[in-house]
Amino acid sequence: MILAATTLKGPHIDWAALSPLLATLGGGAFVLLVGLLRARFIRERLVPALAIVAFGASIGLSIWQWDANTTIISGALRVDQLALTLNGIFCVAGILTVLLSWRGRAPREAAHGEFYALVLTSAAGMLVLVSAVNLVALFLGFELLSIPLYVLCATELRRATSLESGLKYLVVGSVGSATLLYGLALVYGATGSTDFVGIAGALGHDQGLITDPLMLTGIALVVTGLAFKTSVAPFHQWTPDVYQGAPTPITAFMATATKAAALGVVLRIFDVALIDAQDSWGPALAALAAVTIVIGNVGALGQSSVKRILAWSGVAQAGYMLAGVVVSTKLGASATVFYLAVYLIMNFAAFAVVVARERETALGDDLGALAGIGTTRPLLAWPMTIAMLALAGIPLTSGFIGKFRLIEATVDGGYTWLGVFIVVGSMISLAYYLRVIAAMWMREAPEPSTLPARRVPAMAGGSPELDDAPQDERGDGVHAGAVSATAAQLDPDSGPGGLRAGWEVYGVGIVCGAATIVFGILPGPLFDLARDAASSFTGLF
Repeated sequence: MILAATTLKGPHIDWAALSPLLATLGGGAFVLLVGLLRARFIRERLVPALAIVAFGASIGLSIWQWDANTTIISGALRVDQLALTLNGIFCVAGILTVLLSWRGRAPREAAHGEFYALVLTSAAGMLVLVSAVNLVALFLGFELLSIPLYVLCATELRRATSLESGLKYLVVGSVGSATLLYGLALVYGATGSTDFVGIAGALGHDQGLITDPLMLTGIALVVTGLAFKTSVAPFHQWTPDVYQGAPTPITAFMATATKAAALGVVLRIFDVALIDAQDSWGPALAALAAVTIVIGNVGALGQSSVKRILAWSGVAQAGYMLAGVVVSTKLGASATVFYLAVYLIMNFAAFAVVVARERETALGDDLGALAGIGTTRPLLAWPMTIAMLALAGIPLTSGFIGKFRLIEATVDGGYTWLGVFIVVGSMISLAYYLRVIAAMWMREAPEPSTLPARRVPAMAGGSPELDDAPQDERGDGVHAGAVSATAAQLDPDSGPGGLRAGWEVYGVGIVCGAATIVFGILPGPLFDLARDAASSFTGLF
């Protein structure tokens, strides 16, 4: 009778605070189911539109919960302005990725429902990761973010480099995940707690833990695991190959949203849970940031692939942003969040141009594909020019404002020498960013007869196991079914393989390029947003 009368009471769930996460997870499930319908209009038009709606809903719900500042799921996740700001970055990146993929080959070959559902699920994992205030939740978010990306990198099933990209990312990502998990286990073993509150409390009450070998080893392994995800040297080797081989919209998504998620959790764990051990990990992270800036910029100098240039550039940019974490100040956190936001628009402006030229020419992502577009494709040349200048940190662009804030944070935090590395790295980067600009405005477009032969894709009558990669990328000769590029392949409405660089690709490039200039001249709104996000650390515990 007593057992029968007992009522079970489950944990309280704050559905309102959880709603931004539910929008992306629920949207992914719904998109996956709708994608099973066979009608072409539904698969190619409705499914991506629904994905955009899901991302938009998550942004709207994040605005609704802006002042929530609450802990949910039994203290595992923190819904505050830092998490919601970064969620906005993830969702904007997701929307831009959907637009760049709209007429792409990857959704067709992998199935539209599965492709866009994976993008939504990865974005949900990013939100879990940056909201985590518990080691278990952190690792769950890390895996929920990573596993869909392993698949998305390999979604161009008929292109060998895409499959290779997915495999490399799976292997390297698994090593990074295992390293991170081992580090988290050691931190738990040293402090006796998985909650960030408990970890910070243990370090605060027992100063001996800060120099304990078990704790220091755990911190080192956590740094290593997260460094794989953020492309911090010397754990960056996978980045150029994976970025070049993955479908370009997914490369853009990884370069921006994934970096924002990884740096967001780095801010959370190091500037909250491990803040009392800052004297131990601060100099090590500063050294990693300096090495990353140098290696990233030097590595980009000899590249002829635009995607590889942007990959090496991303390595250097990770070093810049890591400087904001090292100083462990509100200004440093604000500068990091601000740079993550402007880094999003700078990169998508550049990747939109790469997507367009991949579809319009036979040269893929080679620098030669940009030759002469200053006169033939000014709507593509200007966004790429602005993106390159902004990534280099030229004044009147948002990239300049972002780097200036990071330098200010390093000087204010006692790491002036690291600010000098940011300046020197920016000077080195001009060598390869200006090469891209020079190719667009100072070189002539190649004649159709001089372009390399391309394989005929399956949809155009070729063998289904062959892709449309340039001959020099595959290096195994030209198939008998290959045809030379024609003038029609240079037309945006008739690209190789029947693909087109439609209005959405041009729109992403133009809008992101314009935003890069606008936020360079009027950075106030982004300043306020970044400052609100950084305020999440003030008196949180």
